[in-house]
Amino acid sequence: MLNEVETKSSKKANKLFHYPNKENKRQVILCHTSRPILYYKNSLRYRLDGEYTKIPHYIIDKKGIVIENFSQEYYSDFMGNEDIDRQSVIICLENLGWLKFNQLNNKYMNWIGDIYKGEVYQKRWRDHSFWSNYPDKQLKACAELIVKICDELEIPINLVGHNVKVDNALKFEGVLTRSNYNEYWTDLSPSFNFEKLKTYIDEKKKTK
Repeated sequence: MLNEVETKSSKKANKLFHYPNKENKRQVILCHTSRPILYYKNSLRYRLDGEYTKIPHYIIDKKGIVIENFSQEYYSDFMGNEDIDRQSVIICLENLGWLKFNQLNNKYMNWIGDIYKGEVYQKRWRDHSFWSNYPDKQLKACAELIVKICDELEIPINLVGHNVKVDNALKFEGVLTRSNYNEYWTDLSPSFNFEKLKTYIDEKKKTK
């Protein structure tokens, strides 16, 4: 059950953009922020003078706190494809994504210079080698939210279970990542533990 802090966060974020018509949902799409949570939230609210339209339904920070930006029955321009956006619920995880190593100061940083101090995962994938991690609390919160969304919207809890491109992703019913749609997006990254997510989802389903 989402806690009181998360509920308050949801109410606070309700003024962000979404289209007014409700849609039937077939997918949950996982992605990440590529920025620290504070900067990402501010970019959603103030980018393009407050007219930014690529808004995820939910954000989960590294501590596992869930923020609801707007109701999951609606949609925004998040994926940039109306067919995908209409049928999807977007969960965006706080994560810096791919990292680069600065030899001058021996620090890892993301694409705009945000310094990363956490655990670094190393694997060559889509032209990058270093990745920030997804904390366990975040994975557990993500699993709980997936079960909640799929139960409420009658979406099958089918997981693609990897982050590479999937043929006919648009027709898939269940849980995907943004990187399942094409070979250019890098979220979710190789550091995401799909086996743990599945385990936490199964555990949550047993307690319902």
